Amino acid sequence: QLQLVESGGGLVQPGGSLRLSCAASGFTLNYRRIGWFRQAPGKEREGVSCISASGGVTNYADSVKGRFTISRDNAKNTVYLQMNSLKPEDTAVYYCAAAPRGLGCNRYSMDYWGKGTLVTVSS
Repeated sequence: QLQLVESGGGLVQPGGSLRLSCAASGFTLNYRRIGWFRQAPGKEREGVSCISASGGVTNYADSVKGRFTISRDNAKNTVYLQMNSLKPEDTAVYYCAAAPRGLGCNRYSMDYWGKGTLVTVSS
């Protein structure tokens, strides 16, 4: 009943775009920072982006700056990740996660995780 569900992943060619969604059920995201993380085969899970509770502050990994945009619609209890100019190295399972109230986007302390959505960038 308490869960995050990612959607929007799929196969896209290099240079293409996708928008991922993260929807909460059973609890509200409105008071929490929300992060997007990704994990590629054989690699550690890494932080991609983070957004504050109000949406006023955002952060991005250097590898995605200028290409990805995080946003949220608290009325819909949903967070988004717009991904443009996708590269093969963006291929990974993408996860959203909610931080405990008052904490930031630290992968070791997030207390709710989605099951992930697969993004494959290939020609």
